[in-house]
Amino acid sequence: MAKPFLIGLGALLGLMGAVWTLQGVGVLGGSVMSGELTWAIIGPIVVIAGVALAVWAARRKT
Repeated sequence: MAKPFLIGLGALLGLMGAVWTLQGVGVLGGSVMSGELTWAIIGPIVVIAGVALAVWAARRKT
């Protein structure tokens, strides 16, 4: 049960990081995060962490 949960959590983190990145660079507007360099930096870090978590969980034996 933990494996699907961790894969889903990793995917959710990846999606959330992508949205933050797009808001940070000003592609997605309508938020206080839009156009803010902080979110343009945090977003890709969260994407990488989410993808790493999902890949690690998928490759996990149990």
